Amino acid sequence: MSKKPFVTKEQIEEITKTYPTPFHLYDEKGIRENAKALKEAFAWNPGYKEYFAVKATPNPFLIQILREYGCGCDCSSYTELMLSEAMGAVGQDIMFSSNDTPMEEFQYADKLGATINLDDITHIDFLEKAIGHIPERISCRYNPGGLFKISNDIMDNPGDAKYGMTTEQMTEAYKILKSKGAKEFGIHAFLASNTVTNDYYPMLAKVLFEEAVKLQKETGAHITFINLSGGIGIPYKPDQTPNDIRAIGEGVRRVYEEVLVPAKMGDVAIYTELGRFMMGPYGCLVTKAIHEKHTHKEYIGVDACAVNLMRPAMYGAYHHITVMGKEDQPCDHKYDITGSLCENNDKFAIDRMLPKIDKGDYLVIHDTGAHGFSMGYNYNGKLKSAELLLKEDGSVQLIRRAETPADYFATFDCFDIGKKLINKVERP
Repeated sequence: MSKKPFVTKEQIEEITKTYPTPFHLYDEKGIRENAKALKEAFAWNPGYKEYFAVKATPNPFLIQILREYGCGCDCSSYTELMLSEAMGAVGQDIMFSSNDTPMEEFQYADKLGATINLDDITHIDFLEKAIGHIPERISCRYNPGGLFKISNDIMDNPGDAKYGMTTEQMTEAYKILKSKGAKEFGIHAFLASNTVTNDYYPMLAKVLFEEAVKLQKETGAHITFINLSGGIGIPYKPDQTPNDIRAIGEGVRRVYEEVLVPAKMGDVAIYTELGRFMMGPYGCLVTKAIHEKHTHKEYIGVDACAVNLMRPAMYGAYHHITVMGKEDQPCDHKYDITGSLCENNDKFAIDRMLPKIDKGDYLVIHDTGAHGFSMGYNYNGKLKSAELLLKEDGSVQLIRRAETPADYFATFDCFDIGKKLINKVERP
């Protein structure tokens, strides 16, 4: 089986006349269609809001597209808050979900009027010291522990995760927050990552809805929203069936009617914090084959590396690869597709069956729209690539330029050697 890229070989050849490989390319049409489908799937809930996980793809040009569909920003750091503010997403357009949070980040989030989601019960006192009060609107992150299962399949292990409060701590936290002036409460949880099943969100919703009913009964807290966070995944492999967001939304609605409505909590707003689902399939890494090596294995060296896409090296993650112009040729060659880092795990694919690859061929590495560019780093002094947007009309927009050596050396600018390096690289 194969995946079809959203870009053609001819388009890539035209783009590379202006922007050399490697680069990340995003599909505006796909992003818009997906955002519209999500909004429609949860339209049954009047207070519904998606808070895009900025960490997944921190590019203002892309996030602004989502903003057109009513999306807010899920932030987890100071710079993500800065990015959100610069785009005009402030107040209840920000959900600040962080952990091990520095004091200045709580202060900035409070200044912007963000809804703060506390990861631990000890953060109540820490937050109060940081900002001088407890906000009237606040959320707590819940971790029920144990294993999270769907039928007999283990989806993830929340009990081994560093995030969230226990059941007992949630009750105590709500009581403390209420005594300190909090008036509107939210619940948040993330129990499994990258699930490719329509059952995950409804099952998570049932856990959170039942906890919400219990908390409201035991503490008298007014729960106004429940945040299902992320976890809806994408089919990285071509034989996987994509999630049906409309079926997921309907599944959550059924549980809402079953649990919350009878408890007279039918006014609770549903929030989501999707990243991978919103952007993952609508980005790809375009790279060129520049070397071939025949030793104990067959290697194809490309001009991208783990700096551009870390997931295969870090997790052994699968990303489908299309050799452009050879989509109809038999996959009868076994290759390791490698980058140039001085690390043996710098491989985009291992023992992958692909058509014969020649130097100069363009390779499209699929599903890099989330946690692709954003996880980049600068090992070996490698520089991060440009980001480009393939517009609906077929034109291409630069939405982040490629790094230069001057960027790499910029943090030495307070030293003589740094000034020398920066001046040198800025002058051809």
